Amino acid sequence: MKILLATYWLIPHVGGVWKYMTQLKEWLEARGHEVDLLGNSPDYSKYHVLNRGWELPKDLLQPLLNAKLNPGSAPALFASPLIAHYEMDRYYLELAAAYFDLNQYDIIDTQDIFAARALSRVKPRHIPLVAHVHGSVSAELKRFFQLNPQVGVTEKDPAWKYFESIEFYGALSGTPTITANQWMKNLLVHELGVSNPNIEVIQYGVDAGAFWNKMSQGTTITKPAGKKVIICPARLSFVKGVDVLISALGILRSLRNDWVCWIVGAGDKREELEQQVRGLSLQNDCLFFGEREDVPGLLALSDIFVHSCIQDNQPFSVMEAQLAGVPVCLSNACGLPEMAKHGRTGLIHPVKDPVVLSEHLQLLLQNEPLRLKIAREAKNWANSHWSMEVMISRLLGVYHKALNLNY
Repeated sequence: MKILLATYWLIPHVGGVWKYMTQLKEWLEARGHEVDLLGNSPDYSKYHVLNRGWELPKDLLQPLLNAKLNPGSAPALFASPLIAHYEMDRYYLELAAAYFDLNQYDIIDTQDIFAARALSRVKPRHIPLVAHVHGSVSAELKRFFQLNPQVGVTEKDPAWKYFESIEFYGALSGTPTITANQWMKNLLVHELGVSNPNIEVIQYGVDAGAFWNKMSQGTTITKPAGKKVIICPARLSFVKGVDVLISALGILRSLRNDWVCWIVGAGDKREELEQQVRGLSLQNDCLFFGEREDVPGLLALSDIFVHSCIQDNQPFSVMEAQLAGVPVCLSNACGLPEMAKHGRTGLIHPVKDPVVLSEHLQLLLQNEPLRLKIAREAKNWANSHWSMEVMISRLLGVYHKALNLNY
């Protein structure tokens, strides 16, 4: 098969969607298929098929769109700058996809609701479209609007309704639509009212061989003597809840000092989070490493993994921590409770609750047998549950089914 993996988001990019796409491409090609990657360029200037070197600059498309879509012809679209931004870029994607000739593909597999909606409108009728929904854009942005009233978007604003609508129509675009967990499927069906009967749950997989190979390469970082390492690999954005972890560390520091925390990642909240660390006098205890390529090596030195997000789907970082045999402390946001069993393969705390998180950290630091037991069970769970072979086999079954339905 010739397969197009398409996304509205940036490629290449640091994040779960890009990691999923590259991992999927590698495994599908190992089974004899041909895979292309379509997405936004890192500077937003063009859409490109990255592995082919094909590109279409947006400034060439802008006059075409402006002639049809402008404040005079589409006043509702331009009443909200936020809606205008997302919709215009989605139209750029439609035009670029059509330009790159979708007739050459047997299957189109989109990786977000915007790409699903866009490509479903321009693809040839006979080519099936599989729509992966890796997370809820509407839920994430509504939470952002609620936590940031200065943005000025409330439930009565068009932008609030827009993201619910685009998620609704995006999830209806696939035959089938695929989610990684039951939480996301339930959200689409019960909260957004998506009546697509072809929603399937296919969990992610981890390429264990590649992970162990990277881990064997180690890291230049040295574990401090006499300290347990708490690690948090995460994008430094509001949705990842790193501020909750830092607050928990402030509580933990008043109880004990036999630990250090490594925060691995970049993002627009770094300065704000560093200020929070200074305010709690944690400069020597909580270290920011920025983006790194040696996270598996860092996990090999770590004793506790934390993912204190306020919203997430099924993060690769959690799967990798479990595979490495590091006990995980997770919030109960969204799909995370499906990734660990509390007290057995991890510890789960309420969203935005630094007090309970600090209690879980204290428990794992003071109870070594429990920490090691959870680590062993998490590793066993990861080896049996996060199988790439199973994920690829199930996905190929979906592809073949979609092809049969369309012919």
